[in-house]
Amino acid sequence: RPEARDAIARLRGRGIRTIMLTGDREGVARHIAAEVGIDEVRAELLPEDKVRAIGELRRTGRVAMVGDGVNDGPALVAANVGISMGSGTDVSLESADLVLMKNDLTRISSAIGLARKAARTIRFNLTFALGVIVVVGILALFGQVALPTGVIAHEGGTIFVVAMGLRLLGYKAE
Repeated sequence: RPEARDAIARLRGRGIRTIMLTGDREGVARHIAAEVGIDEVRAELLPEDKVRAIGELRRTGRVAMVGDGVNDGPALVAANVGISMGSGTDVSLESADLVLMKNDLTRISSAIGLARKAARTIRFNLTFALGVIVVVGILALFGQVALPTGVIAHEGGTIFVVAMGLRLLGYKAE
């Protein structure tokens, strides 16, 4: 794909290691990997070899698999996150957790950025909401907060959490 070099560069910029798992011949795979900037190549793999490789990689960290063919289906399921292209086969589309509808590999980096921002927002929102509940609850137990004030604090916190979540709608893809 023409955008592959840029997509790999963006992933590297995020500190993500890229590995090519392919059923293609070793020479062809190494040539393509060199063109797009992938350092590690595992070639001439059958679908079960890809699943085994994903399993090995999962022991060292989280793994995302990008594929669009029938042979990629089992590996997409084996990965922590399976990513398929919108033009992929029915098997890859059904097996994937995420489908890139525009068939643009550079969107993988944007999807990762959005997922990371969403995770940070969720952690913040949970911490804030639980903090409000704990503080208002303790103050209410000691008679320092009247019930209407506690309800207003809780509902105000809920509105704040919703507003923080809505900020994700403004996420700009790279």
